[in-house]
Amino acid sequence: MLLRLRVSLPDRPGGLGQVAKALGALGADILQVVVLERECGRAVDDFTVSWPGPITPCEARERLSSMPGVRVEGVWQTKEMPGSAPDYDLLTHVAAEPARGFATLVDALPGLCGAEWSVAVADGAVRHASLAAPAEFEPPDRPPRAMTVDARELRLMVLPVVTQGLHVVVARAGGPVFHRAEVERAARIVDVVATLAARHASVRAGD
Repeated sequence: MLLRLRVSLPDRPGGLGQVAKALGALGADILQVVVLERECGRAVDDFTVSWPGPITPCEARERLSSMPGVRVEGVWQTKEMPGSAPDYDLLTHVAAEPARGFATLVDALPGLCGAEWSVAVADGAVRHASLAAPAEFEPPDRPPRAMTVDARELRLMVLPVVTQGLHVVVARAGGPVFHRAEVERAARIVDVVATLAARHASVRAGD
């Protein structure tokens, strides 16, 4: 089982190594570590691990929470394979077929963001939806900037696309609130897709 663990730990020499050692002792094979922030003497890291056996995210959290000085901020299943480059793959597909740019973006964002589903909304209506998106969904108002929203059991990331008059919503059910580093990465990807789509529309208008 592939799990992502978000861990806050003291930002001092050897701290990351202690967490890695503890994960290894619990039987986890660490595939990737991403540093999300280092502030005020603490670091927040995302570990992607392969965990053998039928362990649940709750069980993984309980085992790690006993480590001194460590806070487990979230444990959830992920489908993103470390070492791949899904953001580059997405932009390659959009560049090849920019007319379907936002449909391709919405399909790819859940995998890019460790989320369950995403939609693109315009004028209060869903224009594009990923495979796992619910049939009924009340989209939030379009924000003036990228932001996160807690909506019942969902963690939402809302990304406005001003040039297209729409916004993209990414939903995570089992993990923590989207970190600002995740929001910034997703917002940059959305900006590139919007630019490619706008250029395509401009070229077609000039034909």
